[in-house]
Amino acid sequence: MAADRVAPAERGATTIADRVVAKIATQAAREALGRRPEGASPPHAMVVVHHDTARVRVSLELDYPGDIGRQCGAVRRQVTQRVRTLAGMEVPEVAVQVERLHSVHSRHSAQGRIR
Repeated sequence: MAADRVAPAERGATTIADRVVAKIATQAAREALGRRPEGASPPHAMVVVHHDTARVRVSLELDYPGDIGRQCGAVRRQVTQRVRTLAGMEVPEVAVQVERLHSVHSRHSAQGRIR
């Protein structure tokens, strides 16, 4: 009788919804970027999960001028690491889409204007 029992680790399945992985990815993008540019929308992630693999697209806004490539690379690394750690999924693709650049110069010049 005991030989017919299935080990607890081999029963059932765990499914993590796309929206849960997207929330993890969004938080990871925030962590990677640190502060958000003044007036910028927070990062947003869309995820497609298939078995134990997540494909992630992160949309964000950045300060300009700045090292856009470095910031996008930091987001990719952080999202990959956090999704792997918290959801146990492989992340073969993190597409980072920069929606808008917020110019530091135009913000400072606009603050100095008086009507």
